[in-house]
Amino acid sequence: MPLLRFLLLILLGAATAAAQSPPVAAVVPKVDTLHGNVLTDNYFWLRRRENPEVIAYLQAENAYTDTMMAATRDLQERIYQEMLGRIKQTDLSVPVRRGPYFYYTRTVEGKQYPIYARKRGSLEAPEEIYLDQNVLAEGKTYLRLGVTTVSPDHRFLAFTVDTTGSEHFTLLVKDLSTGEVLPDRIPDVHFSLTWAADNKTLFYTKTDSAHRSDKVVRHIVGTQTASDSVIFHEPNVLFNVGVSRTKDDEYVMIAAESFTSSEYWFVPARTPLLPFKVIERRRPDIEYSVIHHKGRFFITTNDGATNFKVVTAPASDPSATNWRDYIAHSDTILIDGLDAFSDHLVIYERSGGLRKIRIRDLRINADHYVSFPEPVYTYSTAGNPEFDTNLLRFTYQSLITPASVFDYDMDTRALDLKKRTEVLGGYDPTLYGTERTWARASDGKMVPVSLVYRKPFVRDGMRPMLLYSYGSYGSSTEPTFSSNNLSLIDRGVVYALAHIRGGQEMGRAWYDEGKMLNKRNTFTDFIAAAEHLVRERYTSSDRLAIRGGSAGGLLMGAVVNMRPDLFKVVVADVPFVDVINTMLDASIPLTAQEWEQWGNPAIREHYEYMRTYSPYDNVEAKAYPMMLVTTGLNDPRVAFWEPAKWVAKLRAMKTDDNLLLLKTNMGAGHGGSSGRYDALREMAFRYAFILKGLRMD
Repeated sequence: MPLLRFLLLILLGAATAAAQSPPVAAVVPKVDTLHGNVLTDNYFWLRRRENPEVIAYLQAENAYTDTMMAATRDLQERIYQEMLGRIKQTDLSVPVRRGPYFYYTRTVEGKQYPIYARKRGSLEAPEEIYLDQNVLAEGKTYLRLGVTTVSPDHRFLAFTVDTTGSEHFTLLVKDLSTGEVLPDRIPDVHFSLTWAADNKTLFYTKTDSAHRSDKVVRHIVGTQTASDSVIFHEPNVLFNVGVSRTKDDEYVMIAAESFTSSEYWFVPARTPLLPFKVIERRRPDIEYSVIHHKGRFFITTNDGATNFKVVTAPASDPSATNWRDYIAHSDTILIDGLDAFSDHLVIYERSGGLRKIRIRDLRINADHYVSFPEPVYTYSTAGNPEFDTNLLRFTYQSLITPASVFDYDMDTRALDLKKRTEVLGGYDPTLYGTERTWARASDGKMVPVSLVYRKPFVRDGMRPMLLYSYGSYGSSTEPTFSSNNLSLIDRGVVYALAHIRGGQEMGRAWYDEGKMLNKRNTFTDFIAAAEHLVRERYTSSDRLAIRGGSAGGLLMGAVVNMRPDLFKVVVADVPFVDVINTMLDASIPLTAQEWEQWGNPAIREHYEYMRTYSPYDNVEAKAYPMMLVTTGLNDPRVAFWEPAKWVAKLRAMKTDDNLLLLKTNMGAGHGGSSGRYDALREMAFRYAFILKGLRMD
């Protein structure tokens, strides 16, 4: 492969000169055929991370990005200081009671990571620091905690760490009575980890070569890890496995789940060496999830219920023959989850684009809803680890209300605000407005759009806007508060969220209509939202910036191919843009199981449909907006070569002179930098790019 001009300049010590011009990737065609079509991938060579020329290319792109953004360095610093100035750097989370202890995290000014601590008996008791992530991160450029879980007797802490961003975690066990980290060190574990009730048995998950969680392994603390037993193996590449303990500590549960089917197994937590029993064998297109309550399972399932229903079954024999309807299916209300307490069942719901909480008093079988004060809001569920309590904890927020932790008395219906995140610098929510508008999609469906802006706001088309969305996996785009966004909003930018199909804002059908052979709805919904905002004069196309990440980066790539004239600036973070090539390669993490999200291009119908929207395959010789594309060298979810190839192809084909930048974090993965200050600097860079593109720098 011939070295490129800019690579030669770098090797000759002329990196500064090379950085003045956009890097141009070498063209080394890889030709293949699929369904009789000739497929040519001119940039396939960028997949070869071990090739020094690939690393040199990424470094050259970074050098070019730094050069092109040099004029915004002062703006980046101002934005960073603004963001930092709104954060209470030394802060404390609301303590959570677990048995005799109150657990919490706290941050200290100047330190990148949280400190994990607890107090025994009362909040006035002496503090015990049981894990300091800053100490773990010493000498490392990246440190992410995966799972932290304390044994039922509160003596041992099991936790997982990733030091590269690759999501290959190492499991460690710490004796909290002595502070000693035990020899039990297990590499390459995944995201699931739980204790049995005997305080010595751990269950964790391992992955296969494609980084699919396929095994549940049992470990006895203090024994050699070589003697660990694989107690569950899932050979089906469409399924992932996870392990957990029920809230009442009665059972350890194994979940084997694909995107369309589920299977749960259980064993008494007090006898973890016994074999697991299945609740109900998997069936095609039938999903279910399970919680336990006083000898019976509450099972949420889509069996004959698009928006899910709830059934019950005795723990002695929970097979489907014993399922009894408990909460009926609704055409308008999605059951989004359950939580069980001794006397109450909490039903998390979605309807009309909003989240709701229904409380059922199990003693009298009566329901009521939690009341929320704003027309556009969201909440996030808390751990709520205590079973014998009438208090439900959740975090409420809106686009103008900072995250607010509440304890809700399920008997008296009283809300107790435990903490509202402080926004330093005199934040006044009355200076801001929020609203919801509705855009008509191409097929007539009404798409909700949430907005927040600095008042007064006049719809004259003159306000710049940042429109964000995700729209995949049933993950809804929530109207959450971000003090970081104030650096845009206070400069006059309207921040908007498009609740497009692919999420579940409007129910399960909203998700189903945004995946597989309906995936284009996600993109046309976003375009419809943008067109609506322009038509209704919330903004104009020459003042409209858009942003999305991962599958939301796919969204960015698709809509700029379809309607590049509609947008001024695009930020695509870790974008999944090489859809066909990635979905053809089952060795790539996530590929096989995601055949149930995007389709399998080995199937002609799926391939032909993907070919209509795959961003990499639909780049054309035309004008594109100003674009920033980010990636991480160690990203296991969207490999760095996808955005790198996309940018290379865009450079070769686009007909405009608009700025196109690729920024690669050479020491991180899918989520970017792990430290909170480093992450703020990355966000300041993005916002400076947006303001530059909107000519507000």
